[in-house]
Amino acid sequence: MASSSENANPELRKDAVWNRWVIFSPARAKRPSDFKSKSPTDPNPNQQCPFCIGHEHECAPEIFRVPPRDPNWKIRVIQNLYPALSRTLPEPQHAPSGSLQTGFGFHDVVIETPVHPVHLSDLPPTEIGRVFVAYTERIQQLASHKSIQYVQVFKNHGASAGASMSHSHSQMMALPIIPPSVSARLASMKDHFDQTGKCFICKIQREDLLIDSSTNFFSLVPFAATFPFEIWIVPRYHSAHFHELDAEKAVELGGLLKLMLRKMSLQLNNPPFNYMIHTSPLHSNGSELAYTHWFIQIVPQLIGIAGFELGTGCYINPVFPEDAAKVLREVKVPE
Repeated sequence: MASSSENANPELRKDAVWNRWVIFSPARAKRPSDFKSKSPTDPNPNQQCPFCIGHEHECAPEIFRVPPRDPNWKIRVIQNLYPALSRTLPEPQHAPSGSLQTGFGFHDVVIETPVHPVHLSDLPPTEIGRVFVAYTERIQQLASHKSIQYVQVFKNHGASAGASMSHSHSQMMALPIIPPSVSARLASMKDHFDQTGKCFICKIQREDLLIDSSTNFFSLVPFAATFPFEIWIVPRYHSAHFHELDAEKAVELGGLLKLMLRKMSLQLNNPPFNYMIHTSPLHSNGSELAYTHWFIQIVPQLIGIAGFELGTGCYINPVFPEDAAKVLREVKVPE
C-alpha cells in the first residue's frame, strides 16, 4: 500500500521494530515540501564555553581524549558535570530484583570538536568517523563492568531538542538495567525472527523509502516513522553491536550521517534534532545476536508530543514516509 499526501485519508501502520502503531494523518499538515522548523538552531560563533579548547579546567574530569595526551585535541570524552547516574556508588553485584536499586551508572559527554561554532555536520567524514570510534572505545571500557547492561549513545542538537550547551557534543549513559524501549524492540524483533527465520532490519530496505546509500550503509525513512522526516541509517551487513564498528566503516558511516544532517538542515530550516544509536545489550547471548541489528535514528524536532501520544503510546505523523523520503532524496547538497 503506497500512500502519499495526494491521498489525505488517514492510515495506521504497525511499527514492527517497537511493536506499536503510528497514525498517518496528512490532513493535519501542509505539503511535505513545506515543512520547516519554527525554531532553527542559531549558534553564536563568538561564544566561548567550558567545552572549548583551552577551557578544559572548567569541565568535569576527563576520561580520555583523541589524540591521547595531545593539548591540540580533536575529541574529548569527559564525565557529565550533572550526571543522571552516579559512578561513585557501590557497583551492584547482582542483576536487579524487585522495584528499587541504587542509581549506579555512568553518564559521559563526548565533545566532538574543540572549536565552538563548528558542528558535527561541518566536519569531514574522517573526523565524524573519529567520533564514532570514540563511542566504540568508551562502550568497550564500560562493558568491563559486569553490572552495566546497556549503553545509550545520543545527541541533542538545539535547546528545544534538550541540549543545554550549544558547543557540539553528544552523550553516553551506561545503565545497570535494560530499558523498556530496548526490551520491547528485542521482543518484537525476536517474534519476527521466530516467524520468518530472518532479521527484520536486514530486510527493511525499500526503494520508495530509500534516501541514499553507500557500500556498507543505507539511509531511509522507516515504513512506520514515528516522527515527520525521521531518518534511519542502517548497516547493510548484519551486526548486533554498534561498538564492533571498525575505523574504516566508521568513516563511511560518517559520510552518510553528514549527508543526512545536511539534507535535513537545508530542507527543514536547520531544525533542532536528536539522534540515538540503537544497539544490543552488552551481554547478549548467542541467540539474541541472530535477530538484533543496530541502527541510528535521527529525529528532527518539528512537532510536539501531546496528551494523545502520552496517553496511548501511539504517535500521529502528518507526513507519509514515502513523501518524506522523496523530498529528502531530491535535496541537492552543495559540494
